Amino acid sequence: MTRTLHVQIKSADRSGLEERLEAIDAGDDVEPSEPTLSIEDLETFGRVFRSTNLELLEAIVEHEPESIRELARLVDRNPPEVLDNVNELADYGLIELEENGSAKRPVVWYDEIDADLPLTSASGRERKANA
Repeated sequence: MTRTLHVQIKSADRSGLEERLEAIDAGDDVEPSEPTLSIEDLETFGRVFRSTNLELLEAIVEHEPESIRELARLVDRNPPEVLDNVNELADYGLIELEENGSAKRPVVWYDEIDADLPLTSASGRERKANA
């Protein structure tokens, strides 16, 4: 079964969050929402999903490394550089770091990313592309 993370370029939508939390506290059944990551702008999206980070995500999904050092070996990169990228991915919630003895094991719960990339800004102006 494919597990998909949805990514959108916009501020995080917190509408309805308080009502959902109150319903959960009251013991009501609450329909789960799609897992969605909101990224504030296209520049940040480009940084977070640059090729080196995508390579790390693919290696984590395909090989399930036991540590960041093993992940660095898989992608043939220096461990300190991989650690920086892994921490960035963890900061955005794209990976989780599980304690594994003295090491941290990078884990990805999804196997597909669906990105919603608008070609116009929120005000309706067209974005200028750098060519």
